[in-house]
Amino acid sequence: MKRVCGIIGGMGPMATADLFVKIINHTKAAGDAEHMRVLIDSNVNVPDRTKAILHGGASPLTELLHSANGLVLMGADFLIMPCNTAHHFYEELQAGVAVPVLNMISETVRAVWKAGVKKAGLLATDGTLQAGVYDEPFARAGIELIKPSQEGQRAVMDVIFRGVKAGSATFDTLALERELQTMRSRGAETFVLACTELPIAFSRYNLNFPSVDPTDILAHAAVLYGGYELKE
Repeated sequence: MKRVCGIIGGMGPMATADLFVKIINHTKAAGDAEHMRVLIDSNVNVPDRTKAILHGGASPLTELLHSANGLVLMGADFLIMPCNTAHHFYEELQAGVAVPVLNMISETVRAVWKAGVKKAGLLATDGTLQAGVYDEPFARAGIELIKPSQEGQRAVMDVIFRGVKAGSATFDTLALERELQTMRSRGAETFVLACTELPIAFSRYNLNFPSVDPTDILAHAAVLYGGYELKE
């Protein structure tokens, strides 16, 4: 059975495009007609997720549901959301829409566990870290999370917001690289790039550290759930 995929996007636009490209690249297809139909709402009006979680800012849930239900009306059979921080609102989102929403956090934890990782460095926004979006799922899987220092976390946020979200082609990543080396010395076997801008940052700024890309994992899951074959 072939299913239509809907992407609740815009958080940010580049991360949304990155997910779509990864879906295309992972689909076994000999031509256009053999790819999955994908509907995208790049809704840039979704309020900042970190501000909502940490500082009492406007909740993103209304806009997330607006996008989700709009995609369903357009024909989406299932939904995916390329924003780790927004998964803090996953349960309410899933409850408010009539089709399945694949959970990027659950898919990522499963992939890291299958890889045999015992200690993983978690790189994410302040909102994702402080909301504990990954904490309980990784604890249940028996995987220890290693998080950045306070100074290192500022470097993570800088590369997300002043680097990728600002559209910077070049960015000084020295502070981030120092923190990644420190986290490696603390036992991090790999880094979970738990903000959808981070896989872009690692590629764009040539950050050559072992990493797990939740966007890529979500793309794999979407291809399979959509009823398509993965490209070998």
